[in-house]
Amino acid sequence: MGKSQESFSKKEKEKKRRKKKQEKLERRQQRKLEKEERGKVSFEDMLSYVDENGNLTKEKPDPSKKKVIKAEDIQLGVPTRSDNPEDAIRRGKVKFFNEEKGYGFIIDSATKDSIFVHANNTSVQLQERDSVIFEVEIGPKGPSAVNVQLVK
Repeated sequence: MGKSQESFSKKEKEKKRRKKKQEKLERRQQRKLEKEERGKVSFEDMLSYVDENGNLTKEKPDPSKKKVIKAEDIQLGVPTRSDNPEDAIRRGKVKFFNEEKGYGFIIDSATKDSIFVHANNTSVQLQERDSVIFEVEIGPKGPSAVNVQLVK
């Protein structure tokens, strides 16, 4: 019979394969040991409690700090909106207005909020730095000014 046809590269590949197999076996044994150590943790150590503020803690909550909540005090959904006539009409100044596109923004003098205004919601032609009175209506993209009138 002839001599084995095993070359240097074949021997190196076989060495790498054995080494990889050995490392895999070692990792498996390491995971098994870690799992056994985790199994030694007591059930009490794994428990977490919710305190009176709704935060997770390791200590048992103090029953004296427990808050009593009545079911009728819980409000589901959006709270009812109270229409205050004082808040209905607001004052402000036109920050920016584009006549070509027909929109702009008003700065509310009370809250300093920037409120969108469209030319369809005005009775007059607006210019920058005009003092105006207006009402706020919640649109699909946020608050917008309606019934805009100039203040003289």
